[in-house]
Amino acid sequence: MTDLLTADALSALLQVIAIDLVLAGDNAIVVGMAAAAVPLAQRRKVIFWGITAAIVLRIFFALITTQLLAIIGLTLAGGVLLLWVCWKMFRELRSHGEDEVAPDEAMSLPDTGGAATAGSAGNAAVAAAGATTFGAAIWQIVVADVSMSLDNVLAVAGAAKEHPTILVIGLVLSVVLMGAAANMIAHVLHKHRWIGWVGLLIITYVALDMIWRGSNEVLRQMA
Repeated sequence: MTDLLTADALSALLQVIAIDLVLAGDNAIVVGMAAAAVPLAQRRKVIFWGITAAIVLRIFFALITTQLLAIIGLTLAGGVLLLWVCWKMFRELRSHGEDEVAPDEAMSLPDTGGAATAGSAGNAAVAAAGATTFGAAIWQIVVADVSMSLDNVLAVAGAAKEHPTILVIGLVLSVVLMGAAANMIAHVLHKHRWIGWVGLLIITYVALDMIWRGSNEVLRQMA
């Protein structure tokens, strides 16, 4: 545990915590927006299965993180993927996220039979518009969860670098936050937009660092 007391380790730990906070809240917003687009009677089920899927996927990717990082070129690909997530986050933060809906807010919305408007910061693969059936909403959430869970794991691994203890802490924290506090974090991020900007800067830095390190790995493999 003494390796956690170094300046480099503490810096990595703070980056990991910030990444987990931002992406956990963002995933909750994706779930809330999809739930808001289905009839009121089905929203609780959509929210439950959406959050459950996010937790399961985070655990799954966490368990295979070591194997993932051993693949030459994946660090580079992960960095590029995170850059795309950063672009989505930037667009959402710039538009002030006025159409964001958290899970508890979705439960209080009237049943209009319409669709929610898409606009979540890290929504890497899905828009909630048009999700008028239970199956469609669940499918949209699962597709988004796959991408965002992988993003989360790669970002945490990229920030942890050569600190395996911090990597484990980050992955466990990611699962805990998604299961216990994602809804609260979503509200905090929506109210205090500057936290999102800080998270964006950190994830951008991690993405660029992963691209640099991944490129060097690929070049060494080709040499």
